[in-house]
Amino acid sequence: MENASVDVNQLHSMGTTIIGVTYNGGVVLAADSRTSTGMYVANRASNKITQLTDNVYVCRSGSAADSQIVSDYVRYFLHQHTIQLGQPATVKVVANLARLLSYNNKDRLQTGLIVGGWDKYEGGKIYGIPLGGAVLEQPFAIGGSGSTYLYGFFDQAWKEGMTQEEAEKLVVTAVSLAIARDGASGGVVRTVTINKDGATRKFYPCDSLQLWHEELEPVNSLLDVMSASSPVPMVS
Repeated sequence: MENASVDVNQLHSMGTTIIGVTYNGGVVLAADSRTSTGMYVANRASNKITQLTDNVYVCRSGSAADSQIVSDYVRYFLHQHTIQLGQPATVKVVANLARLLSYNNKDRLQTGLIVGGWDKYEGGKIYGIPLGGAVLEQPFAIGGSGSTYLYGFFDQAWKEGMTQEEAEKLVVTAVSLAIARDGASGGVVRTVTINKDGATRKFYPCDSLQLWHEELEPVNSLLDVMSASSPVPMVS
């Protein structure tokens, strides 16, 4: 049998789980942290939630390079927009700008985005921007490879008028469920909560996440297990 090889020069993909949820007072965005190159995990602690303005963030999925360049262009144009108008852009303006860039370059980009934020005109808003450059205002949005495991869960678990605590618990549970089932999602869970008081980032390490059916307990490193004087089994 030929030795398996990994092409580390192939496309860096955020085979990913990204989520945006509205609640009574704002929005919560969440994402896992695994960036992969084929079967190789290129980065196990990447940050897939990018700040666009003080009050608007974006969750990125698909090609890491494509999503990063779209985010950079959106941030650049929004800076000009804010200077010209003398006030921050609304969430709808940010989402439509991201949609415009995605649609005009749909033949060259492989990225799906979730834009979420809060503004004084419409409050908390979530917009999904899938491949191709459409824009969809939704009470919640899920994307990435892990999202296929979550549609039924969200149909059952999401409810209108949630509190901030309920929304944050929902998205962390959802990402941990996707990590358990989707091989391209993994690492830690990062969240951003956005409301009239600003944005708050939170970090959930992998050993704090709930374990689901047949999941293995996390270990620091296989090298630590192998070098132990009395080998410790990964499953007790």
